[in-house]
Amino acid sequence: MDLVIYSLASPRRTDPATGTVYKSTLKPVGQAYTTKTYDTDKDKVHEISLEPANEEEIANTVKVMGGEDWELWMKALNDAGVLSENCKTTAYTYIGKELTWPIYGHATIGKAKEDLDRAATAINNDYANLSVEANVSSLKALVTQASSAIPVMPLYISLIYKVMKEEGTHEGCIEQIAGLYTEKLYEDSATVDDANRYRMDGKETNDATQAKIKNIWDQVTQDNFHELSDYKGYHQEFLHLFGFGFDGVDYEADVNPLAEWV
Repeated sequence: MDLVIYSLASPRRTDPATGTVYKSTLKPVGQAYTTKTYDTDKDKVHEISLEPANEEEIANTVKVMGGEDWELWMKALNDAGVLSENCKTTAYTYIGKELTWPIYGHATIGKAKEDLDRAATAINNDYANLSVEANVSSLKALVTQASSAIPVMPLYISLIYKVMKEEGTHEGCIEQIAGLYTEKLYEDSATVDDANRYRMDGKETNDATQAKIKNIWDQVTQDNFHELSDYKGYHQEFLHLFGFGFDGVDYEADVNPLAEWV
């Protein structure tokens, strides 16, 4: 194995050593947080208030979404003798900026994401004999099944898609990961941030783009949401995740689930 990608979003995890099931929590840390969000089921912009997580909820979220499982996968591969010399491994993360920090970067998920940095350092140290390179990769906000379940994110992503498409800087999942491979993972002169992360989120998190998004964020209401956002694009990408919304597909047609090998 010369490349190991670790990308996980899960509400729970079973510790393989103890059998204990841990559950993650989507809550702010330190203090309650009230902000706007968008309910995709009800097509409604509304306020949401979230109470802060307690220490147990924070610890459990780190247990589910942190770097321990990444470390265990690398150990299992190494114990099996299948890690190649100079193997690269990266874990996908999202850091964001001020608008999303209270529910993402500085929240329970953020604490788990910080643990990925710890794990990356540990993996580099543990497999130095193989010259393994472990880095966390910070990606831009993208439409995924995970991001759609996090308060604030459907609204934020709908707005940022609008802004970035107007700027000509919009990227979907495929463009982001293609860029990660060509600009970071397999580029000898690739740069990292102070935490040794690859940063693929600069087109989103730069000050000029964030200023535009904040301006729209302050204006958006139920009445003007569809005008100020690119929810149409957000919704289309969400449908595409599950194979729906593609032109040329007759979704009303009967489908035989049994397919013969050719």
